[in-house]
Amino acid sequence: MQIPFVNLQRQHQPFISELQDLVSELLATNMVMGGKSVRKFEAEFASYIGVNYALSCANATDALEVVLRAWEIKAGDEVIVPANGWMSAAEAVLLVGATPVFIDNKPNGYGLDEELIEDKVNDCTKAIIPIHLYGDPVDISKVSKISERFGLKVLEDCAQAHGASVEGKKVGSWGQAGIFSFYPTKNLGALGDGGMIVTSDKSLADKCIAIANHGQSKPDRHHLLGRNSRMDALQAKILSLKLPYLDQWNNRRRQIANYYLKSWADLPVVLPSSTDNSVWHLFVLRVDRREKVIAELSKKGVATKVHYPTPVSQQPIFEKYSKSEAFPNAEQHAPQLLSIPVYPELSDSEVEYIARTVKSVIEAVEGHQ
Repeated sequence: MQIPFVNLQRQHQPFISELQDLVSELLATNMVMGGKSVRKFEAEFASYIGVNYALSCANATDALEVVLRAWEIKAGDEVIVPANGWMSAAEAVLLVGATPVFIDNKPNGYGLDEELIEDKVNDCTKAIIPIHLYGDPVDISKVSKISERFGLKVLEDCAQAHGASVEGKKVGSWGQAGIFSFYPTKNLGALGDGGMIVTSDKSLADKCIAIANHGQSKPDRHHLLGRNSRMDALQAKILSLKLPYLDQWNNRRRQIANYYLKSWADLPVVLPSSTDNSVWHLFVLRVDRREKVIAELSKKGVATKVHYPTPVSQQPIFEKYSKSEAFPNAEQHAPQLLSIPVYPELSDSEVEYIARTVKSVIEAVEGHQ
């Protein structure tokens, strides 16, 4: 059996006819950028998240930068970001001229450790960007309370957490703003790229719209230094088509993840924490002799990935900002992280095969140390 890490062809197969109709419809019109298709999806996504405004962008990294620019975060300011995960949050902070301040993740988790935030706050601190990594939300209620106490902005990075909730409230709606990615492999993915800013703050929404559209407050009036960051109509139509299925897909991810957790409970690995809040964008375990495990699983047809092999704080571009600090959890976890397929289109037989194969490979590898 050969099981790829993701299978977008299988996801799109039930929609082939509708997808072809969408393309034909766009070809018959002149509205391929912006327009009613984009506005429609923005309204649908805002309603789904539970905010007043959803503002589309070209991608999630743009979305992060646009919000930071709208908040006028600049050189001399500091923004708290996780030491573990993808680099976009810290990258966006640098792009606006501010300084990223890294925080380690928890010993038993992968999101930033909320208990470490207060020690990093000073007069230069303006915002926090918690990342709901792998689809598992941080304790955003605690982050929000800390931010309120110190007067900080919260920009939730929900690029991997479409549909996740905390205390019945969708991630993205807790902070002053949130961002999402619609990269094709996300829980809600386009056929190209796309991003979204979500907020209930009208003044922030208006400013973000202007910045993402060359700083225009109205046609041909440029009051702000902006950029060109927009979603095309095709991606918006595709995302509108898929959005009604997101909760169903997330529930299937939970079902698969729970099967793995039960199947591997006795293995000498560190399993992710079981939580009803997670939407399991990735199922990440920690394992010794990772490269050997990857090779053996590949031989048996199970594809895997590593998310992410180097902590953000250790990337060359950020070395001077981590101030030679140690981030022991992020650094200890990085060589052990291993992502297992968890996409909702996996059949029951494939899930069972993955569970059996991972179990047998890890037992064999650990038994020959």
